[in-house]
Amino acid sequence: MNVSLILIILLIGAFVTYFVGDKLASKVALFFSLAALGCSIVLLNHYNLGENISLINQWIIQPKISFALNADGLAIAMLLLTTALTPIIIFSSFGNSYPNAKGFYALILFMAFAMVGTFLAADGLLYYIFWELSLIPIYFIALIWGNGDTEERRKAVVKFFIYTLAGSLFMLVAFVYLYQKAGSFLLTDLYEVDLSETEQIWIFLAFFLAYAIKIPLIPFHTWQANVYQKAPTVGTMLLSGIMLKMGLYSIIRWQLPIAPFAAKEFMTIFIGLGIAGVIYGSIVALRQKDLKKLLAYSSLAHVGLIAAGTYTLTADGLSGSVLQMIAHGFVVVGLFLAAEIIFRRYETRVIAEMGGIRAQSPKFTSMFLILVLASVALPSTFNFVGEFTVLYSLSQINIWFAVLGGTTIILGAYYMLKMFQHVMLGETNTKPFADVSISEGISLVAIIAVLFFFGLYPKPITDLISPSLEVILKVVNRN
Repeated sequence: MNVSLILIILLIGAFVTYFVGDKLASKVALFFSLAALGCSIVLLNHYNLGENISLINQWIIQPKISFALNADGLAIAMLLLTTALTPIIIFSSFGNSYPNAKGFYALILFMAFAMVGTFLAADGLLYYIFWELSLIPIYFIALIWGNGDTEERRKAVVKFFIYTLAGSLFMLVAFVYLYQKAGSFLLTDLYEVDLSETEQIWIFLAFFLAYAIKIPLIPFHTWQANVYQKAPTVGTMLLSGIMLKMGLYSIIRWQLPIAPFAAKEFMTIFIGLGIAGVIYGSIVALRQKDLKKLLAYSSLAHVGLIAAGTYTLTADGLSGSVLQMIAHGFVVVGLFLAAEIIFRRYETRVIAEMGGIRAQSPKFTSMFLILVLASVALPSTFNFVGEFTVLYSLSQINIWFAVLGGTTIILGAYYMLKMFQHVMLGETNTKPFADVSISEGISLVAIIAVLFFFGLYPKPITDLISPSLEVILKVVNRN
């Protein structure tokens, strides 16, 4: 058994979901997403037993392109994140009805297929193909099933598409140049290319542009808040929970090992950019009146800290960043789901029009509070493990990086608890607030269980990713 089976399941699932029709589309999509998750767990067991589940086959002879999938611990961690969140996202959508549901759910599975391919690809051109393929489904999901005025939604989505596509073209140019030097797109061959210092700088910056837009990092973030707000909540979950991790993961997998000189040369600059995103995102979040926009800027702050951790080039920085990627994926999906649950009852995302939910739905209030506390890295939650490790790595570079990066906890606690107070407490809203449904409750409980389990016992993930990160650091420090 090899890891390509996951891709086959998701791709077949997308086609089957489309052809079964609208009535069964959501259930069929859920079935295939759960099948992909189950297969991922089986493959993890094979990996832990020392079996080779990677794949490499010659695809095109000239130019030399391989269909290569690398299933090391780091890739498997991101695979599990994708295949675990996809069924949760699909199941949580059962409370909504979508026109042309077959197309909607088929696109979700196709997007999962593209994102899994991006995390697993070990050939530069194959990686680029999957990277670009992931843009197509989210473009149509946000454009067709999004919120608000159609023209405004179209502008936001087109801006996002052009931004990310333009950044990716620079990455493609970098891959073409690397192919001329290595005679291959294989990741292992690209790691061994002997680049001059000037060449490394240009390659590094080309990759950075693609990743900074996808994550996003300031000043390349201008598409994010509008797209998060205009996209349907399922689309926002896919973007924030999984898709932005493609950029963070790619920094570790591709950018740092291929251009280590540039990574070391510009370390403080890019750490500073990440921390600037922390402060900017937190301050802007304080001013938001729309719940989805507040969560969007909160996400911007958190991913800024993750990016800063990746550029420390330390074992703690890389490990903490990966832990925080996974933790952020679960908590941000939970928060956007909570926002969607409120919208289903109140038909508004304006914070000032909410309030008093605690009196009507104490169960939902308790679950929402747990997600808020996890978001601000309360000890015993998964986010605490990742953020603490990243901040520790920043302190190894410069104590002021850790101090400034730590503002994400202080400012985050302020705006998130203030938001919780306005949304959940206060006088009872005149509109009735029905308690959570079975699908909503199961989705929230599953997310909370993950956050607590790995918050108390992160060892399985650290053991999984550490060998891969050690190999990458050896490549980075080879000179």
